[in-house]
This record gives sequence, C-alpha cells and structure tokens, in this order.
Amino acid sequence: MQLYDTATRSLVELPPAPAHVGMYICGPTVYARAHVGNARPFVLGMWLRAWLRAAGNQVTFVHNITDVNDKIYAAAPGASAALADQATAWYLEDIAALGLGMPDHLPRVTRYIPQIVEFIEALVANGSAYAADGDVYFRVGKDPNYGSLSRQRVAEVEDHHPNPAKEDPHDFALWKATAEGEDTAWDSPWGRGRPGWHIECSVMAEALLGEAFELHGGGLDLVFPHHDNELAQSRARGHRFAHVWAHNGMLRFTGSKMSKSEGNTATLREVLDEWGAEVLLVFLLTGHWRKPIDFSEESMAQAAARAQTLRNAFTLPAAPHDEARWAELARALDDDFDTPRALAVLHRWASDGQLELLRRGLELFGLGSLAARAQAPPELAALAERRQAARAARDFEVADRLRAEIEAAGWEVRDDPDGVTLVPRR
Repeated sequence: MQLYDTATRSLVELPPAPAHVGMYICGPTVYARAHVGNARPFVLGMWLRAWLRAAGNQVTFVHNITDVNDKIYAAAPGASAALADQATAWYLEDIAALGLGMPDHLPRVTRYIPQIVEFIEALVANGSAYAADGDVYFRVGKDPNYGSLSRQRVAEVEDHHPNPAKEDPHDFALWKATAEGEDTAWDSPWGRGRPGWHIECSVMAEALLGEAFELHGGGLDLVFPHHDNELAQSRARGHRFAHVWAHNGMLRFTGSKMSKSEGNTATLREVLDEWGAEVLLVFLLTGHWRKPIDFSEESMAQAAARAQTLRNAFTLPAAPHDEARWAELARALDDDFDTPRALAVLHRWASDGQLELLRRGLELFGLGSLAARAQAPPELAALAERRQAARAARDFEVADRLRAEIEAAGWEVRDDPDGVTLVPRR
C-alpha cells in the first residue's frame, strides 16, 4: 500500500503484510463540543486501520486528546480541568456514535506529565533545550533540518510568542511556568507549570508506539508548527519518529476552513442528529483524504441519496458471486487510500448485484447497516395488506389509490408471485 508522505512529497510504501503498523493521528483540543471537521482525521484513521487489518497487518492506532492547552485555560479560567473532562466526554460520546469502534489508545496529556518532564530533562541535558524564568525552550537553531515537513524557512517565520528570555525568537516552549488564572499545574525541575503543546504528542506517541513507528497523521493545519516541532524534539533525542507523515485536507464550511475559532462550524453532534452516521460517513468517502471537502446542505443531501442507493441494492436479487472483483477495491485503497474511487467501486457492485462484496466493502467503512434489508413502517405495511385485499376483491380503484399513498411516502410497491414487497425508492 502506498500513501502520500508530506515529508518527501511523494508516495511511500507501507510495510507489506503481515507487519505491525503503528499509527498516531492527532486528536482534538477539548474545550468545546467537537465540530464536524474534527471527525475527519478520526474517521480516516479508523478506516485505514480497518483496511490494513483486512490485508493481514497488526495495527495499533493511537488518537490523543489534548486536555492541557492555552485554549482550555482561556475558555474556562479557573475551571479548565472541569471543562476538559466534560469536553472529553462529549468527544468520546460523539465519535462512538459514528459506529466505527474506538482507537486502540486514547491517551490524555494529563496522564503523561511524568514522561513529559523526563523527555524535557533529556533535551536540556543534551543541549537541545534551556530553562528561562520557569519556562523551558527548544533551541530551534540546533536542528539544521528544522522545518523539513512544512518547508518553512525559520528566518521568515513570525514570532507569535515573543519573550525576551528566549535565546532566539523562534525557539518554542516545551514547558510553561504557571500563569495567572491557570488552575492546573504540576511540579517540575523548573518550578510549577505545565507542558507546551508540541512536546505532549512526541511523548505520547513514543510512549505507546516506540521511538520509530510507521505513520503520523492529522489535519493539514498541523504541519507547521505542531508537527515540525514534534519531529524536531524527537530528532534531538536521536529518535527516528514517524516514517510517513499523512495530513488530511480540511473540511470547508461555505468555502473556508471550518474551525471553532472562526465561528463557522456545525458540531459533530448536530450533524449526527440531523443526518445520521451513515450519511456523514458516505459524505466523507466522497472526498480524497488529502483534499479539502466542502460541507453543505447540498453535499449532505447528495450523500444521503448515495447511501439510499447502496441500501436499495440489497432489495434486489444477487448476481453470482465473483471474488476476483475484490481486487477492484484493493487497487483503489492501496493507491493512496482513494476513497472516492472506492465508493465508485461500491456503487458498481451495487449495480451489478455483487451483494456479498458490497456488504464486505461497506463494513470496512462502518456502513454495514446499509446491507440490512429496509423494513417499511408498520402503517405502510398495513396499507399494502389492504391493497392486496382490494386487488383480490377486484376493487382496482381502491388498490390504485392505496398504491399511490404508499409511493407518496417514498416506497415502491413490487408485486411478485409470493406477494408484495415494499422497497425504498431510489
């Protein structure tokens, strides 16, 4: 299987099966209900794990929760821990509702503070970091390859966190001394404080996957500075870190990046309540993982129609099974995990009556429920029985009226030698 690697700007081979594949995909910073854009890296990670396991690999998927961060302190001064706990519970509830299962590990920063302090101590000891007034900073100038992921030139990067205590304005914080209004802090060799954002992921990834692992992912907006800084920190310890860096395109709402800070969001819970998990998953299948995807009422309605088409396939007779055609899906997914192409394969199988292949393919993407035969509501089934009785009595005017009522409700009436079947209309 090949995936596009941000570091090399090329397709890179993952280890062939059977192999162990360690994946770390950055999760949310928990200070509000997750927006629907937060679902994309999680869903992609779960789909990729399912496909790699289906191919015979062992996979460990780590998806972190950032529960120590400036945004949490700003959102709940004096009550950041309570907000982080509540927002974490919301996130776990909402991703569970997608029906994909859960990652193998969901580490929270607050449970890795000792390991984070130890990691920083090692960086200070080897000269890659330095303490200053209770903070600890990473020496960016010590890494000649800094910015290799984003191709950013350090001298051209604006310093968003000025501090006269820094040796270089581009150095970034590994540890931050407790500031006024921050209610959670831990002891360290540099005084009371808490971790910087970037060190958190380096430590959790290595704690659960080792100093070298196969894949690190997250949204495209994390390439710089977050992932550049993660890589620099681990490289400074002599660790290889991730072999492949995979960054998904952003979800766009009315044409711009969807984010809580911009205020142009729909929460994941709102979308699930309005459209359901099946429609959201089909919508996400329609976009290649590296490209942006536009979220709108129209795009979701189109996804709902696609989901219905796939569901309707199971109301029709199956064609003779052709196992060789599974390779059609494998070619799509092994080629940079091309889910739009995979979705086209699923629709082709639906049209051709390859129902067992279709069922297996849908299950890979958490859409196995589409393979269940749709049941008409009881009131429509009762109308169908009355229509059958009217036909038996040769009262065709009543039978036609009842058929029209059923069709107006969105169901097709199919008469066959064994009786009548109600099928959702395409």
